[in-house]
Amino acid sequence: MNRRSKTVVISILTALLLVSIIAGGLLLHESGLATNFAHKNQGPSLTHLFGTDWLGRDMFTRTVKGLSISLFIGMLAAVVSAIIALFFGILAATLGKHGDTFITWLIDLFLGVPHLVMIILIAFALGGGMRGVVVGVAFTHWPSLARLIRAEVMQLRSADYVLVSQKMGKSKWWIATRHLVPHIIPQFFVGLILLFPHAVLHEASISFLGFGLSQESPAIGIILAEAMRYLSTGMWWLAFFPGAALLLMVRAFDILGKNLLLLFDPHQAHQ
Repeated sequence: MNRRSKTVVISILTALLLVSIIAGGLLLHESGLATNFAHKNQGPSLTHLFGTDWLGRDMFTRTVKGLSISLFIGMLAAVVSAIIALFFGILAATLGKHGDTFITWLIDLFLGVPHLVMIILIAFALGGGMRGVVVGVAFTHWPSLARLIRAEVMQLRSADYVLVSQKMGKSKWWIATRHLVPHIIPQFFVGLILLFPHAVLHEASISFLGFGLSQESPAIGIILAEAMRYLSTGMWWLAFFPGAALLLMVRAFDILGKNLLLLFDPHQAHQ
């Protein structure tokens, strides 16, 4: 197998892992989330793969449900953020000098503020919950992708076919939709995939700090925050398995995004 074939296989395997998380979140029965004091504080076993917590809830079910929630929020926030990046990236390269200067300043402004601080402020202003988390993550993760798209469009707008369209009197909207957008779809798609792990980790972070989802939700950040109170009693499995599962999912997204970048890169097609 050459490098391209290996990349395709790895991409398929990581995609299947992410799909299995979604399927597990939908198919696992809610009974695992119910309180059962007869099975509380049990370690990992064949009956409860990830053990149980202080209320007797199955940690495997809670972990998979939490991963599916984080995955959904991360996907939604990443899609919104990528669309914002596409919009501003194209505008920066097509509106002229003043428009480019303003949008570049806006990108630098958002990049200069720590993501976590701004997400907390936005989520707090919107009252927390899923809406606050999605809006906070979406409105803080677009600048890097916008800068990449702007650079790509700046190169494309000097291409011969774009200059010919301008000479023929085509509008900026026509040129953008017919010439620019189709050429940056691969970069946009890869950037969207690579936004997922950042969105998922920041969602878990603010939920861990208490500014995200409600405490009743089995989100990974909430599970880890609750587990901190019981680690000193020796219940290590409450934090180990959810934390490891979160890192595995984030790593899968990272691998998938980098492999797709290799597949879309024409300079590496011969490998």
